[in-house]
Formats: sequence, structure tokens, C-alpha cells
Amino acid sequence: MYKYNVILSNSDQNKNKEINLINTMLEKQVDGILFMGGTITEEHVTQFSSANVPIVLAATHDASDTLPSVNIDYEEAAYEAVKMLIDKGHTQPAMIAGDDETVINTLKQEGYKRALQSSGASEKEEFLVTGDYSYDAGMAAVGQLLDLDDKPSAVFVASDEMALGVIHGAQDKGYSVPEDLEVIGFNNTRLSMMVRPTLTTVVQPMYDIGAVAMRLLTKYMNKEEVTEKKVILPHRIVERNSTNS
Repeated sequence: MYKYNVILSNSDQNKNKEINLINTMLEKQVDGILFMGGTITEEHVTQFSSANVPIVLAATHDASDTLPSVNIDYEEAAYEAVKMLIDKGHTQPAMIAGDDETVINTLKQEGYKRALQSSGASEKEEFLVTGDYSYDAGMAAVGQLLDLDDKPSAVFVASDEMALGVIHGAQDKGYSVPEDLEVIGFNNTRLSMMVRPTLTTVVQPMYDIGAVAMRLLTKYMNKEEVTEKKVILPHRIVERNSTNS
């Protein structure tokens, strides 16, 4: 479909690596950059602004809200996941969020809080814990939640990998998922089908995000008319066995 040579680079979401890679690509005189990363800092924005080629963000938000991007509605997705748990009878689900300061992580937390507020539940500070999106972080976070005197009966987790840690951590403590603790993850990665019970999760359509972002980038590269520089794609929740039917 596209007759372009592609340079693929991995920064491991390390800011210094990202800045260096952007510089390297610009030195190679690329025609455009499709960026999927973590936190968009002022340094990133400065770097992007000085570039004379189009840049499109994929599954990435910038706080300045100036760069073209393709995402889902992360706040609404989190709201719907937590609302699903509330509708199943869990009056105060917990959340295990990321420990970073990205816009996406903030939006997920805002969706969690909105779901609680819309149901009339008060926020419990101890029910919102954070982790670095890893399996071990999920294990540690669920241990923290289940050590509370007033334990949650459901938890929304900001990534599938952390959610796997939550499931195994709960099982290690003698709790059954979903009978004692219902769990919803985020991203619908392959891991969600490899754990037992299989993971209910928010589907972020990464293939579609990449395809639409590439099409948007080529429009800028070819100086075609762009009617919408901020594209929001639909999401959905796939229900599996970590929640009760």
C-alpha cells in the first residue's frame, strides 16, 4: 500500500534514547516520524517543533495537545471497565494504576474516579495503588490491597501484565478469581489468554491505531488535506473468566 522504506527503532520508553533516536532519524532525512512512546516531555515537544517533517503520535498523548495523534478514549474506557464492576455489585472497586505521569495514565485514573462518583461511592485513597506495569508490580499491589482490613472485591488494572500479577498474587494468598476478587485488565495482549482464569480486559485496537496513524502521517507527508488531526478509535471490553458472567 505504501512505497516507503521503514526505519524501526525501539527506545524502551527511555526519554534519552527517544531524543537520540529522533535526532538520528532527522539526520537521516526521513520524510516523517510515527512515534509511539511513554511520556511526552517539553523536551520532546521542542524536538518535534524544530523538525521540518510531519510527526504523528500513535497510542500516545502529549500534554500540550498540539501534535496529530491516534488513540482511544482512555478515560471513557476506564470508566466503562469500573462501571462494569460496579454493575456487578462491587460498590467500591480498587484500581492499580501506572506509577508514571503520562497523560494516558492520568486519563485512566480520571475514568476510575468518575465511575465511583457516578455511582455515589466515595473514593478510598487506599484503594488506588500504583505500579510500574510489570507482573511483579501487580503481585505487590494486590498484596497491599488484600492486606487491608476492608478489602476490595474487584480491581481494575491499568495493564494486562500487572493484571496477571494480581491474579497470581491473589491466588497465592488463597483467594479465588473471580469468586473472591474480580479482575479487569487493559490492552488485550496475548497474556490475557495465557493466564487462568483468562482475563477480562479493555481492547485497545493496536493494529488499527498503527494503520490509521500511518495513513494520517502519509497525508501530511503528501500535503493532502487533513480534516481531523486527533483521531479517536472505538474500544471495547472483552469479558472472559476473571469476572463473573
